[in-house]
Amino acid sequence: MSAEKPNLPAIILSGIFIIVIILGVLLYLAPPSVFPDPANGFRVMQSMEAGGPFNHLVSPDQEDIAKNTSEFLSWWSPGQYLAPYTFKLLLGVNTGQASALTITLCQLIGLSGLYVFFKKIGFTPLVSALSLLFIACQQFFVVPYVFYNGGEILFFAFIGWFLYGCTTIKGPGWQLPVFVLLAGWVGFFCKSSMLWIYAAGLLYLWIRLSSQKSISEWIKNGAWIAIPAIISVVTIWLFYLSKGENPTSVSAGVKFTLKALCFPIASPLLSGFSADDLSHGLIYHTGTPIFSDTMAIIVLLVLLESSLWLIVSILKQVTDQNYRLLIRVFYLSAILFFGYAYLRQMPISYEARHFRIIGIIVIPGTLFVFSKTAPAYRLVFNLLWAGIAITSIFYAAKGYSNNRNKSAHGVTGIAQWAIDQKSLDKIIALDKQNTNATFVFVNASLGLEIKHNRVITLQPISDDLRINFDDYEYDGHAGPLYIILPESYAGPKEKFVLKAFPGYKGWYGSMLSDNYVMYAAK
Repeated sequence: MSAEKPNLPAIILSGIFIIVIILGVLLYLAPPSVFPDPANGFRVMQSMEAGGPFNHLVSPDQEDIAKNTSEFLSWWSPGQYLAPYTFKLLLGVNTGQASALTITLCQLIGLSGLYVFFKKIGFTPLVSALSLLFIACQQFFVVPYVFYNGGEILFFAFIGWFLYGCTTIKGPGWQLPVFVLLAGWVGFFCKSSMLWIYAAGLLYLWIRLSSQKSISEWIKNGAWIAIPAIISVVTIWLFYLSKGENPTSVSAGVKFTLKALCFPIASPLLSGFSADDLSHGLIYHTGTPIFSDTMAIIVLLVLLESSLWLIVSILKQVTDQNYRLLIRVFYLSAILFFGYAYLRQMPISYEARHFRIIGIIVIPGTLFVFSKTAPAYRLVFNLLWAGIAITSIFYAAKGYSNNRNKSAHGVTGIAQWAIDQKSLDKIIALDKQNTNATFVFVNASLGLEIKHNRVITLQPISDDLRINFDDYEYDGHAGPLYIILPESYAGPKEKFVLKAFPGYKGWYGSMLSDNYVMYAAK
């Protein structure tokens, strides 16, 4: 990294973009699965395709299953389903293919935005190109090639260009309010949690424009930024967030925990070096946990200390004042915002994806810092980089193989991990034979395969059976009811689900396959 070669950045960039395009073609041929959050977004899209109002999820009413209820879904931003929906309308592709096109376009736009931003913030073309390579090696970059993650991939497309705008604008003028206004709307369209990033970015912009100037200039610049920002946020609140629940509207009260304080501070390594992803979720488990609860806290404390060392090292060694200011503003904003949210026990999970912006902005500074260290330290860093890259490649290869060869595929084209092909074929055939039935699943994406009947999606039941029954019970009666459950639900879970529909009697079960059972009642 110390010797700049004129052609090397171009070679690195060309290689990254060519690989992304190739992966995009492969993804289009074998579309990804889908995470629960965007699956719920696709259910809204499905309701809209059936003639429902904008952003409303139309589903059977819990009070009387014979009726429908229409709920404005404000928990997640609309971009996660509207972006693929655009491809569906324009190109006539299925949902899986539309997701693949969205992923590829967002990856290309995101990498381009980050590259111009890294150069603008003071890094050389080589460090900027290597930063993209480091990002492309992280597990969070390859996850969309296995699971469509909705707002996460749209956020990646947006964030580099947003930071570039915050760093480029010179001062008051028509460009400033237009940028502030549109950045709020576009950012929220991509991901609702962009609001705290939006606030941090505008704070950085304000300080950058006003630093070393008079108080009157601070006030003037603040007005140029605050007025369009208020318009942007108020519009989002009035026309979207106020229409339903969202993570900030729910709180379980204040509770002081070590993880609530430590997790945001450890965010640079948790998010920028895939530490949380590689551990299957250090606190909030996304797979079989690698560490026990006690060991997870110990690892978290080590990552906290290492993250603080990294941040201090970057601030000491990187001379660009804008970059140093950016690090301070975003890191402190993340600690304050999420520390407050976690202490109040808001329904925001302990996942590194919420801090992705922190991981991304520290990457070029990290490369710069290690480029100045002794060869032994650079070797350790490069080995760490190689290890992360290898795990990401294996993750993507295995996931893609499962999507293409092992997962079930229905009318959406989405790879369905939660069912086998034999069972899904029978469900689709049953859907075609009925028009007044209701299908019940414990997986959000399976309901997307139902085109002619109504769908109820129940939350999966954990092994401890700690469920609020009021969230499950559906009263009344309305035509045939088909409940599809994995064989692992046999026993108390199965009885719990059947009990949730008191208006139906005379259940009879049939094996769809060796792993899935369907209970029907008419």
